[in-house]
Amino acid sequence: MTDGETGKAFRLAYVPGVTPAKWVNIWAERLPDVPISLVTVPAAEAVGLLRDGAADAGFVRLPVDRDGLSVIPLYVETTVVVVPKDHAVAAADEVTVADLADDEVFHPLDDTIEWPVRPGLPAFTRPATTAEAVELVASGAGLLLVPQSLARLHHRRDLTYRPVSDAPQSQVALAWPTDATTDLVEDFIGIVRGRTVNSSRGRTPASPAEKPAQRQEQKPAQNRSRRRAAPARRKGNGRRPR
Repeated sequence: MTDGETGKAFRLAYVPGVTPAKWVNIWAERLPDVPISLVTVPAAEAVGLLRDGAADAGFVRLPVDRDGLSVIPLYVETTVVVVPKDHAVAAADEVTVADLADDEVFHPLDDTIEWPVRPGLPAFTRPATTAEAVELVASGAGLLLVPQSLARLHHRRDLTYRPVSDAPQSQVALAWPTDATTDLVEDFIGIVRGRTVNSSRGRTPASPAEKPAQRQEQKPAQNRSRRRAAPARRKGNGRRPR
């Protein structure tokens, strides 16, 4: 018996900044009898949550420890610098890491960007979370570099952000325990990959009742093509020439 047959909810975890709404809506249309349960998890705890079986799959930020996990990279995010609106950076369309060399930059403990060399000058503290770092930026104590979705998530009227063209970027991926690749997980993978409901790799093919209807719809078109292909008859009175 599959998970869908037991009525068990599909548990989907996601890290801050990821918006799973579009995939959740498709799930609700295709599998209305299987509720989907959303679990928000800090980026640093996402892998542990999956390994503990507290979620069936999750959107994570790479890199992660892939031991025992299956991972599908999805998209890369632009890195931006969050600054007060009256900061000099706000006047530019985009900046480089070198442009921030004289600014103090916060590096929160939950940062998911891999920095070969941290940008700017070290700030006076390392905040525990990105949310705390944003509050410190608003106080004028320094700047913060984050994936663009996190800048939007923590938007404040007194702050703005600009792309950092040469900064490392954060990548979002779908991950799940390899040994727990259930039918429901396969269904969600299909949705995320953009497969249609009738995809040969999905497990919800078109119902038999739909197939005859499709054939009936095609039949008139075939008849029309045959009529067009028939040779034209000769016009005349039917008499033989002498």
